[in-house]
Amino acid sequence: MAFKHQIFYAITLALCLGAGSALAAAQPAAGHDHAHHGGAAQPALDNGKKWAIDEPLRKAMGAIRDAVAASLDGIHNGKFADAEYAGLAKKIGGEVEYMVGNCKLDPKADAQLHLIIADILAGIETMEGKRKKIKRMDGAVKVIGALEKYPAYFDDPGWKPLKH
Repeated sequence: MAFKHQIFYAITLALCLGAGSALAAAQPAAGHDHAHHGGAAQPALDNGKKWAIDEPLRKAMGAIRDAVAASLDGIHNGKFADAEYAGLAKKIGGEVEYMVGNCKLDPKADAQLHLIIADILAGIETMEGKRKKIKRMDGAVKVIGALEKYPAYFDDPGWKPLKH
């Protein structure tokens, strides 16, 4: 991966971690569920409603979904080669870069989005082979999980769920 992309991913991950910390700090102490200690921050709805999206988010998430959908057979059948995982990771990484660079969401919606982006970035790293003890397929599964979370929290009327 190019140095420019490494810096981008590091900055995005730092923003995601900061958003998670800010969200955790904003939670009221009363009613705090102690079962979640040590876990990653999870997205939340906007007072029971899905967050509004913008065109760059819709376009990028749709492109990520389409790239993963086109790769599902090879991934599920265990026939996806390392180079194919790397290519998929590069495509998804480009869409994340576009999304983050062009996104004009409300800051609260943006903080929620970054929690989903954190899962996508973790999946990208695994598909690139950077996590040696984890199979590249698990990176694709991580991205699929993020794609399944996305429509639960964001109002994307044209969203098509993955069929797998």
